[in-house]
Order: sequence, then C-alpha cells, then structure tokens
Amino acid sequence: MPPGVYGMQDVWEREGWQQVNMEFLLPTGIYLNFPVTCSDTISTIKKMVWKNARNEPLFSALSDPDAYVFTCINMTAEREELEDEQRRMCDVRLFLPILRLVAREGDRVEKLITTQISLLIGKGHHEFDSQKNHEVNEFRTKMRTFCEERAQVCQMLPWDQWMEYNFPCDLEPCSVVAQSGKSCSDKKIFVNVKFEGSEETFVLQQGPQDLPMFLKRNALRKKSTVFRSAKQEKPEDYALQINGRWEFIYGKYPLCQFKYIFTCLHGGITPHLTMVHHSVIIKYQEEQGGLSNQVSRSRAQSKPPPLPLKRQNTSSLWSIHEPFYIYLLQGSRVNADEGMKLVVQAGLFHGSELLCKVVTSNEVSVCSEPVWDQKLEFDISVSDLPRMSRLCIALYGVIEKTKKRPTKKKNKSSDCPLAWVNTMVFDYKDQLKTGEFSLSTWPSVPDDKGDLLNPMGTVEKNPNIDSTAGLLIRFPNIRPHPLYYPPIEKLNELGMNGEKTVATKEEMVGLLRKWPELPAIHALELLDYSFPDPHARSFTIRCLRKLRDDELFQYLLQLVQVLKYESYLDCDLTCFLLERALANKKIGHFLFWHLRSEMHVSSVSLRFGLILEAFCRGSIFHIKNLMKQNEALNKMKALNDFVKSGSQKATRIQTTEDMKVCIKQDTYMEALSDVVSPLNPSIVLCELCADKCKFMDSKMKPLWLMYKNKYDTLGIIFKNGDDLRQDMLTLQMIQLMDVLWKTEGLDLRMLPYGCLSTGNKTGLIEVVKNSDTIANIQRNNSNSAATAAFTNLTPRHSPDKLDQAIEEFTLSCAGYCVATYVLGIGDRHSDNIMIRETGQLFHIDFGHFLGNFKSKFGINRERVPFILTYDFVHVIQEGRTNNSEKFERFRECCEQAYKILCRNGTLFVNLFALMKAAGLPELSSSKDIQYLKVRIAQTGIIYYP
Repeated sequence: MPPGVYGMQDVWEREGWQQVNMEFLLPTGIYLNFPVTCSDTISTIKKMVWKNARNEPLFSALSDPDAYVFTCINMTAEREELEDEQRRMCDVRLFLPILRLVAREGDRVEKLITTQISLLIGKGHHEFDSQKNHEVNEFRTKMRTFCEERAQVCQMLPWDQWMEYNFPCDLEPCSVVAQSGKSCSDKKIFVNVKFEGSEETFVLQQGPQDLPMFLKRNALRKKSTVFRSAKQEKPEDYALQINGRWEFIYGKYPLCQFKYIFTCLHGGITPHLTMVHHSVIIKYQEEQGGLSNQVSRSRAQSKPPPLPLKRQNTSSLWSIHEPFYIYLLQGSRVNADEGMKLVVQAGLFHGSELLCKVVTSNEVSVCSEPVWDQKLEFDISVSDLPRMSRLCIALYGVIEKTKKRPTKKKNKSSDCPLAWVNTMVFDYKDQLKTGEFSLSTWPSVPDDKGDLLNPMGTVEKNPNIDSTAGLLIRFPNIRPHPLYYPPIEKLNELGMNGEKTVATKEEMVGLLRKWPELPAIHALELLDYSFPDPHARSFTIRCLRKLRDDELFQYLLQLVQVLKYESYLDCDLTCFLLERALANKKIGHFLFWHLRSEMHVSSVSLRFGLILEAFCRGSIFHIKNLMKQNEALNKMKALNDFVKSGSQKATRIQTTEDMKVCIKQDTYMEALSDVVSPLNPSIVLCELCADKCKFMDSKMKPLWLMYKNKYDTLGIIFKNGDDLRQDMLTLQMIQLMDVLWKTEGLDLRMLPYGCLSTGNKTGLIEVVKNSDTIANIQRNNSNSAATAAFTNLTPRHSPDKLDQAIEEFTLSCAGYCVATYVLGIGDRHSDNIMIRETGQLFHIDFGHFLGNFKSKFGINRERVPFILTYDFVHVIQEGRTNNSEKFERFRECCEQAYKILCRNGTLFVNLFALMKAAGLPELSSSKDIQYLKVRIAQTGIIYYP
C-alpha cells in the first residue's frame, strides 16, 4: 500500500449532515450499498438496512432486527460491536465505511453496559482481558462484587435515606452560621416556594435558624389556606428542592446553614424552592433500582462457580537466612550512543529507605540486545526482607571523559541515565517471586539530584513495549517449594518458637493495632510513599473512616494521587474510596473525573481504568449522565480545534460568527444541551445560548459557553491545551482555607470558583457572573487608577448598599492577601485579579505557586509578598486618606486569618506533600514543600507594601 492517509478521520471531523456512502454485509451473504448521514444513529441505520433488504433475496431468512448487532473496525484498528444503538455515526468514527451485521451472542444487557463503560473510561474491557494477569482478573472480580453489593444496599434504603446518597446537603460550617445568626438574629428571610406541577408560588417569612421541616409545615399550611383543601398532608412526605438544580434542603440543619440560602442572604436574593412529594423521588429511585437489578440478574445467571483452592507445601520466609539475589540476563531494544558502556544498577527499597548497598552490573558494549547473564547479590538475607520490598533497577550508559592535558589522575566517567523500572519482590499473594520476568522500562529524566534509581516511581511495566528498552531478569528458586511472607495470624505462633526477629515484628504490629486512632490531618501523612507497610496503611484508612463526607471531599484530590503509591491493585485505600463514592453521589462524581482525567498517563492507566470500571459497575444509573458529559467535552474539544484553525486564517469577528454557526448544528446543540455540569453535579446545563458564546484571546483560544436555565443563566470556560491541575490544587487550598476560617467564625467572602481537569491538558472553569478584571475596570474609567476600583462600586450600588460592597471588598481582599502570601502565588497583575459587582475581590490563573516566580534577565519580577495596591487601600479606607480605623480592621482580619492557617499548617504541608505524585512541574521536590513550611511556620508580623 503506498504511503498516504487512509481512513475517514477527516469525514467524521466535519460531521453535520454530510453523506457517506456505506457498505453493509448481511448474515445472509447479501451486500448492500447506500448513503447515510454522519448524524444518523445506529438504530436509524439498522431500519434503513431492513428497508433496503426487503427487495433483496433471502430477506425471509433474517430474524427480528433486535437479534442482530453491527460490528465495525474503529479508528484504533479494533473490532467493535455497536451495542449502543443511540450512538451517531460521527461518534462511532469508523476506520472504513463498512458495517457487518452479525447475530447477537451472550447477554445483551451485560454487553451493552460493558460497551458503555469501555467508551466512558477510554479503555476497552478487552485491554484488561489481554493482560492475562491473575492479579488483574481477581481484582476485577472482587471489586465488581463489592461495588454491585453496595449499590444493591443503597437501592433498598427508604426514600429519605436514599436522598442522602443522591443529593447530599451542601452546608456552610456551623461556626460561621452561628456568627451570622448573631448579627441578623432579628431579621426574617423571605423564601419563594411552589409545589411540584403547579405554577402558583407563595412567599413565606422564616427565621434564619428555622429548620427545613418548619418551612415545609408553613408551606403546606399556606397551600391549605389558599386552595381551601380539606386534605391533611404531612411535611415528612415532602422534600424541598432548589429551583433549577438537583439539590435538596433537608435534615436537622438551620436554613441559613445551607450554602444556597447562605449565599442568597449575603447577595440580597430571594431563595426559590419547590415542594416535591416523596412519590416523585420514590419513582426516580425505582427507575435507578430497576436498571441495577436487571444487570445483577443478568450477571447472576452467567456467574461461574468458584474454583476449589489447591493446597501446596509452603515455607515461612523467616526461616531462610541466605542472601537475596537475582540474575540479570539481558536487555532488548536498547538505544544508546555507541561510545558508551551499558551498566545496570539495582537496589532494594522499602518506601524511600534503601535496605542495603546498591549493586552494579558489569559494563557491556552498546548493542540492541546486550547480554549480562550475571548474578546480582544483595547484602541482605531473605529473612530480613520487608513485605513491601521493592526492587528498583536503572539502566545507564557510562561515557569516558578524557582530559586534553595528560595528568596523573585517571580519566573521569559520567553516567547518562537511560531507563528505570521497579518491581515488587513479593507478588500480590505474599509469595516471593520466582522465575523470569521481562520488564519494559520507563525513560529516565535527568534531575538535579543525579539519582539513577526511582523508588517513588510506579511498579507497573511500561505498556508501550515496542518503543522502550526491556530488561530480562530471573528471581531464583531458593527452595523447591514456594516461600511466603507470614500473615499476621502466624506471628504469635512463630514468636513463641523463640525467634527474636519474629518476636520484634510481632510486637510492632501489635503496637500498631493498639494505637489510638490519629486525627485525619495527621494520618494523611502515612499515605506517602515513605510508608508502604500494609498494616500502617490499613491503620491510616481506619483513621480516615471518621471523616464526614464534606471533609473527605476536601481531601479527595490527594487521596486519588496517592493511589499511585500503592504497590498492588487490591488495597484498603481503593476499597475505601469506592465505598465512599458509592455512598455519596458527589464524591463518586468527582472521583470519576479525577481518575478519568489521567487515563492518558501510561503508568496509571491500568490501575485507574480498573477502579473506574468497578465504580461504573456500582453506579449503572450514573453512566448515562457521565456519558453525556463525556460526549459534550468531545464536542467542545472539536469546536475549540475549529476555532484555533479558523483564527489563523480569518478575523476574530468572522471566526466568532463561524463558531456560532457550528454550534447551531443539531449534532452540537444536542450534545452540548441538557448536560449535568462536570463542575457541579447538582447543576444541569440546559439550553446553550449560541449567540452569547465566544472564545477568549489567549493562546489556546478557550471557549466561553453560556447556558440558560429556567431560573438562571450560567457559563463555563472550556480550555484545551493548558494543564489545569495546578489551578485545581490552588483553588482546593483556597476552598480549604475558607472552610477553616469559617469554622472559627471568620467569613472573608472568598470565591473559590469551580475548576476541573477532565483530560490531558483539557478542563472546565466556572464563569463568575457580574465580575470584571481590575485591568478592564481601569481601562473603562477615565479617572486615575487609584480611584478606578472605588468608582466601579459606586454607580452599581445605592448609598445604603455601598457600605456593604466595601465591606465585601475589604474582607475578600484580606483573605486573598493571606492566601496568596502563604501559597506563594506569583504572576499577580491587574488582568488576573477580578471584582464582582457585589464588591467581592478574587484571583484567577494560578500558573505559578510555592515561590516559583517569574524572572527576566535574572531579575525577579515578584517584588512584594502579596498584592495590596493603592487602589485597594483607597477602597478599604472608603476614599479617605486618613481613615486608619478601616485599615486597622483590615489588618486585624489578615492577622487572624494567618494565625488560623498557622494552627492548621500540618494539614496544608501534608496535602501538598501527597500531591508530589501528580508530577506538577512546580511541586516535584521537598524544596517546594519547604517553601510552604517556612511561610506557615513564620511567627513574625505581616508587613504591607
């Protein structure tokens, strides 16, 4: 075949109503050929096939259409069964325009769910099957049973308890609510309430501390009075839904503690709620339960009986006092300079601790398949190997450096790291490994430390076998039968035999079991890769079980990252996260996206893919919403690519118009409308307003998409080409600071807007309405920069509300001064500081943090510890230069906020330390963590510019 571009990639990218001439192969041997459009669904095409086949021979030999399924070759050159017949042709993305119709085999429901999960997580189930790995197979079976059982338990709950899973309450900390309650204890709040299915609304007057039950009782009383209904209805039979959201207000919390009500109170907005009868919720619950039960029944019928366990002779590891060794056999696909000598270095690690002296192989000449065939013996006995011992190997080249002038000193050599790989010494069943292992390596990245071995790295082999060097090693058969690391149950028995080492290990594990549980903020540190012992990690999970759902959500990003430190698929942390994700829909939603966003990373794609598969098995009803979100993100990416291409050829105005025309196509409008927001699963992005959409001027041309709901308008920004993980982490820390401050009664009116990484350099950002940058405010006002910010507040507020706006500005300015100082956020200027019409100030774009400041020509551009301009002081002092009382209050807020963060410094340090696994460029070493430690541990006075 001559070189060129084959396939239909360009056809599917154009989409729309373009026609494609398709070929169809029927099971009767008949060949059909007719055009279809890119937007046609599989179901529609199947009807067209049946219509055309009626005029062909052997039509009577065909069964019902449902008995057949189309198969194709997709863009990844894999055979795919198109079980989901609601997919469009442009979404299937065929490699060639050929569909084959075959008889369905197996259970249709099971195959459909499997297909949907594969499409959703970006990894086909056949990729898991092809591993031919017992650990993978056992993990899949165990986790599927685990998740499906928990899903069944959840579906059996009464409707009010079931709501706690699907619609968890979004609450403010109690302390800030109590503080707020004191300041407005005499004030009443007005709540707009309507009943489901009725357009009649009532305005009810409630106290901020009233419980939801009291509001429901008043609503029913009002309804009875207005409609003169004799029927007595119970408030327990109703739930209060926030209009336009999948969010409910219930439980024994005061109304003002619900975040929605709290925000409305501060913004002077009337809350709008709907009274929903429990029968509506029960119906929704039954719909979900029906689908889950259908899948469970299908699986139960095809579940094979478990295999009987085989008994075999084994020995305890602790009876072997011989030195541990391996055989280094040969390499493959090694690509290095011919002037080098190839060397392999190997070390045994337990976490970050080197167990014995590193051993080095002989030097061999460079070739594609170098041969060592050498025994590497370690200075440690087999009995002293910890359970989580990790064999770390590095392949490097030695370059001889000769000096120009002859000297008495020998020629120096320098090491050129080529590749590294890690593997566990014991397998997932506690057995000491034996036999040959082919290890596909990871390319080395030279660092400042010059370390060749990478104990922090993954124990997974590189799946890209064809493009990476391989090493073949052999673990010896030390005994003729398998050697196992003794389980805890055997410790007492072995310790009584007088073995001192065993007794010491028994005592250590026994002490761990007796330890009182640590506070979660301290226990988190034990999830670092430096603490790999399974008993220590189990103890940590035991401590984390005390966390409430809202607390766990605060640390979810870090808990996902430390999954990378786990040595085996089946671990307590994985089970804990899945258990909590299946008990709280919000946690499940964000667990999915935190995992899904890194599926392109080869080192974690297997582990994360398996966890995603298990989660989807336990959340069958959630798959539909997630698939819709995934489809919308794919369309946003295609639209962004279209804008990037168009902006290089046409003017901004023309490209914007072309973009709006593209959005108005049926395929785009359908995919981008009625989507549950990935940023907040309680919000539905209903109607896309194509005429209000635009793209931004920055290099990656982010999309600015506006949506209209029945009760509100909201917007999202889609970014493609920028890594949002650092922004996401920074906003998580600002959110955590806000919670800590509110817990101690200090509300600094922070605005940690939504930000979510959804894939490789793609993600979403929440649009904060009614806000503008300082730069735009100054540009749009003819007066001086020093008064521009104050002028921005004045025309939008009546005199009685101006004081409130200045108060909002003062508090939020104090909060962000402290936050940016502690986190070492750099590159602060008037284009990434914004102000809302209410007076709230907030920062955006966190490309540099932890003191990684920009410099030019060796000169540091960051000359102040945080931004507090004359403009800001002008507003804080209400436009008066001698108003020291207002500035003193601002300073006191800063001090109080800073002291609260210092008291919780351990939490921030631990959370940042756990994020080292994420591979962020500005958070890769202990030096970055040290910057944070210094900022939080300082006890001196904060100075202001």
